[in-house]
Amino acid sequence: MTINLDRRHFLGASTLAAGFAGLPSYARMPLAPKVQPWNPVLASMQGFVAKKYVPGAVAAIGYGTQAPEFLSTGALAFDNPAAVSADTLFRCYSMTKPVTGMAAMMLIEDGRLKLDQNIADFIPGFANPKVLTDPEKSLESRPSRAPITVRNLLTHTAGLGYTIVTKGPLLEAYVKLGITPAAASRKPLPGQPNVPTAPSLAEFAERLATLPLIADPGVKWSYSVSLDLLGRIIELASGQPFDHFLHERIFAPLGMTSTWFQVPESQMKRLTTNYFQAPFGAFPIDPGNDSVYFDRPAFPFGGAGLVSSPRDYDRFLAMLMGEGALGGKRIMKRETARLAMSNLVHPDTKMESFVKGQGFGAGGRVTIATGPSGEGIGTFGWGGAASTIAWADRTRGIRASGWSQIMTMGEQPFTVDFGKAVYASMVS
Repeated sequence: MTINLDRRHFLGASTLAAGFAGLPSYARMPLAPKVQPWNPVLASMQGFVAKKYVPGAVAAIGYGTQAPEFLSTGALAFDNPAAVSADTLFRCYSMTKPVTGMAAMMLIEDGRLKLDQNIADFIPGFANPKVLTDPEKSLESRPSRAPITVRNLLTHTAGLGYTIVTKGPLLEAYVKLGITPAAASRKPLPGQPNVPTAPSLAEFAERLATLPLIADPGVKWSYSVSLDLLGRIIELASGQPFDHFLHERIFAPLGMTSTWFQVPESQMKRLTTNYFQAPFGAFPIDPGNDSVYFDRPAFPFGGAGLVSSPRDYDRFLAMLMGEGALGGKRIMKRETARLAMSNLVHPDTKMESFVKGQGFGAGGRVTIATGPSGEGIGTFGWGGAASTIAWADRTRGIRASGWSQIMTMGEQPFTVDFGKAVYASMVS
């Protein structure tokens, strides 16, 4: 699998392989590994724990929609010996994005949204977007050549920014207006602004609408707050608070009982500690026993706000493998799920940064060329800032997620090794 997870998050995926699109994913189920199941995966995780890179790690791996296997090693924290398991709570961060993407696709199926609909239909402030003329020097702008569409938000091609990647005057404007990702810690994080975010999702969207874009919509891929903004579109299109919609249409039907934007204090003993990897070693930035995730967030962040367990998130992945259905419960049509996991980006769009040479679907990367590790064409998935990763590979008939909790300023060794180990286990 080509899992070059660059600086902050991620995994990817793509359009359905020709000849495969008409078949159920698990009709092409590969043989189970002839080695002891997932030995390379467990060995990789144990190695990271042994060298004290992370205190613990968990994997969930399954064929098709079959019951998963869970692998775990280590503890909740370096100062908490309680063992991690399939029911341990981890910060998803950007692994929230595919969930938000699927929610939007369900509304497209319902006829309440259209894929190429102008988002100004819901938020009039976006009726006349502007584009920066010299992003490095000023906020001077010109009229945009195209509107922002739902497709643009799903695929990070709207021209929006992100405080974790944006620079210059636009970054300053984002910080000033509180256009920031979900809170990761009560402490200031290295290289990140320590400012209050907008007080509500509605206010977040209205403030964002006043700022210019990095580029015309559809011109290039630029990692952004687009999935957070999409949460507001989902609210307006559905007539429900964003988090209520997710619970009613995704979490409850799939039996995801341990996925929240705010972790109940009664579940404190299940939450890991999140660390930051510094030159001198890992240090805690969000303790499991005093986490910012016990606080009510300013609003449910569709881009990075969820906490979940490996068992819960695997049910979401299994639904993707079932192309919208799990355990006899269908939450979206097969054709909707296939579209959501296909490459939704226009062929002329410049795919840059860590998605170069890849496609992008509804909140997740789409693999359009088989990588050296064995990831199949049509794989859909994404990862998170604290070294988590998840994907559904319908060509190879496998889904997998790897969970640790450490943030880095560069490549994420855990997630890179995890992807390689999964496919190394699949020997025929």
